Amino acid sequence: MSSHREAPGISKDPVADNTDTYAFRTPNNTITIITNYLPVEAPAGGPNFYEFADDVLYQINIDNDGDGHANISYHFRFETRNTNPNTFLYNTGPITTLNDATWNRRQRYSVTKVEQRPGRRPKVTPLASGVPCPPCNIGPRSTPNYPDLANQAVKQLRSGELVFAGQRAEGFFVDLGSVFDLGTLRPFQDMHLISTAAAPGVDALANVNVHSIAIQVPISDLTRNHSVPTDPMKPEAVIGVWGSAKRQKGTAYDRDEDHRRYGVGPWKQVSRLGNPLFNEVIVPLDRKDEWNSVKPWADERFAKYVRQPELAALLPMLYPKTFPNLKALNGTERKDLVAILLTGIPAGPIKGFQNFTGTTLADELRLNVAIPPSPTPKRLGILDGDLAGYPNGRRVTDDVVTIELRAVAGATYPLIDSTFKPDGAVTVIEDGTFKNLKRTFLNNFPYLGVPYSGYNVPAA
Repeated sequence: MSSHREAPGISKDPVADNTDTYAFRTPNNTITIITNYLPVEAPAGGPNFYEFADDVLYQINIDNDGDGHANISYHFRFETRNTNPNTFLYNTGPITTLNDATWNRRQRYSVTKVEQRPGRRPKVTPLASGVPCPPCNIGPRSTPNYPDLANQAVKQLRSGELVFAGQRAEGFFVDLGSVFDLGTLRPFQDMHLISTAAAPGVDALANVNVHSIAIQVPISDLTRNHSVPTDPMKPEAVIGVWGSAKRQKGTAYDRDEDHRRYGVGPWKQVSRLGNPLFNEVIVPLDRKDEWNSVKPWADERFAKYVRQPELAALLPMLYPKTFPNLKALNGTERKDLVAILLTGIPAGPIKGFQNFTGTTLADELRLNVAIPPSPTPKRLGILDGDLAGYPNGRRVTDDVVTIELRAVAGATYPLIDSTFKPDGAVTVIEDGTFKNLKRTFLNNFPYLGVPYSGYNVPAA
């Protein structure tokens, strides 16, 4: 998965597990950033339905000067309350508004903007408090008009941001059952070392939910000079984005009867995510928890795994005679992947485009905010000539598994060495899920689809 169970430690703490991060330009000179948590939610998750944690600090981070440190962070803190102490039920009747007395288990949250100022204390600005989350999508009797109910939780803040926090349909698509079965890609498994007949991809995440934090921010709030850049070749047009989650170092419990748990001490980062699949595929198992604990500015220590990724060596072994050119390339420093994942793409290789943030090696989603949204988005983003798509930020419909598979397999190496010819299989390699994708994304904020209900979710 993009980052759903990518490290041993965080897989045991799903409420703090940052599963996906998206960042893309939206109408009226805004940027939408989405960070997802709580992987693989079964829609029929009652009676204790999924929710954010009260003892986790959720952050959306923006680096606008390329040093791997957050210049701007949006902090989200949640508070959960039971309105009816005498029922085991999440709700005791239909929920049609966010104020219905029939809804027992409610969450609200605060939003705080933190701006770093060199030589001075950070500027901390509370933006909102008591913002309601919607309930989970339970079923036609409990949540009879869920799209309307969720829309009630989209709030415009007085400071100009648009926010939403709550359950959404999983947006990431991947054939988990095949890719972790010794790197099998069903459409090409007849060429696998352990060969079986080719078959269509199976989207393992087709009917599950996540919890999303989404914010839409004016571009001028995020750029280093508070401008709305129009020239994509200017350095100030590029920002870096990642999501993270923190827990306090200690845990204490109330002495009263409910034994409520709360954090004490300094905050410790336990999860982060910039580029999809970075920790999942690039970082070795023994160092995944370490990667989750450090900030992007420290990613030099993981750069060797980008320069010579294990997956690039495995593909020629798993698919004999399919990737001879990639096999010959292995052992060479993959400067193309370093650019895509750690520095951004400099000016030159792609006409009219760059998202270069400098020499600091840091895993961030790099977004050139001067590139307008594409009127006809292409699933392969920059690989298919759509400069508004991944790895220029990430839209919810970008096929990042295919993009990164092809990049690792050598599709992007000609950008730094025009004499290299990618293997023929590179233009068709994918896990096959997009062709039969059964997802409904929204055309407006918060963009990820309506979550599946426990009552209506299709049978496996």
